[in-house]
Amino acid sequence: MKLDTFDVLDRQILTALQINARAPFRQIAEVLGTSDQTVARRYGRMRSSGRIRILGLSNPDRLGEVSWFLRARTTPGAAVPIAEALARRPDTSWVSITSGGTEVVCSTRARDLADSSTLLLGKLPRTQQIVDVGAQQLLHVFYGYASSPLLKTGALSPAQVQALRPDPVAEPAAPGGQPAQIDATDRVLLELLSQDGRTPVEELVARAAVPATTVRRRISALWASGVLYFDIDYDQSTLEIGAPTLVWLNVSPQKVAAVGQALATQPEVAFAAATTGRTNVYASLLPTSPAALYAYTTGPLAALPGVREIETQPVIRAFKGAGSLNPLTLR
Repeated sequence: MKLDTFDVLDRQILTALQINARAPFRQIAEVLGTSDQTVARRYGRMRSSGRIRILGLSNPDRLGEVSWFLRARTTPGAAVPIAEALARRPDTSWVSITSGGTEVVCSTRARDLADSSTLLLGKLPRTQQIVDVGAQQLLHVFYGYASSPLLKTGALSPAQVQALRPDPVAEPAAPGGQPAQIDATDRVLLELLSQDGRTPVEELVARAAVPATTVRRRISALWASGVLYFDIDYDQSTLEIGAPTLVWLNVSPQKVAAVGQALATQPEVAFAAATTGRTNVYASLLPTSPAALYAYTTGPLAALPGVREIETQPVIRAFKGAGSLNPLTLR
């Protein structure tokens, strides 16, 4: 049975939490002009129904890690078990099936370039049902991580966004720059927040075995440095924003930055990045309908200077990743 869609206040609360995931309900209520009991009740209902999760995630760029996109073509009927195997791995995200059910696409991360070859070769299940595998390194993110498509819905006014926004975070480390340094306590906090970004301080204290002042200080430091960001895992059908479509662009090298920056501003784009490979720009779209996808790809997307080829792949089923609930975690 299809779940009810989020109403206006639900969307405002979700957007507020995307901006400042650990904001007290009192602060969100003041900005939205409602009561903190209403905010708490609405959030509790959305969370307990399994429609949303708030996740505290680590930014691989700030940790000096290397991110990759994997594309595996499979024989008919083999994609689902392969996607499920990939989704169970802690180092994968955004695991989906596209292309009529015979291609698995996922993103993954490695500690560094030296670790990448071993990781990529050992990640896919050993099976003859995989026909072909491609890997592209993610070089630069134009829109993504803490920048969610929720922020493009217009649910909040600029003044409300500003009232909720926490202190500015650091920019990702430049290529060749020094990654942020984290210790064992930071790693414990990151692991706990990856399960629930609003885990109470008292529970974090008990699990990390450090004082509350240390917990608050470490979370603030991780957040301010850009190592930690928050995202909302939500059921897309309840927001009526359409199923994702993956887009791979072949762009003239001198136009890659301009194309990526343009994609970041367009409301249809949920994620955009530069990659290695013949298709050197990747984007995830959230079109509201096939007609809207056609209008966008033949209009604003095709009009971007330097775009030489466009490959579109609608997502048939999502297995893992912020932006669509991971069915493996809901069983």
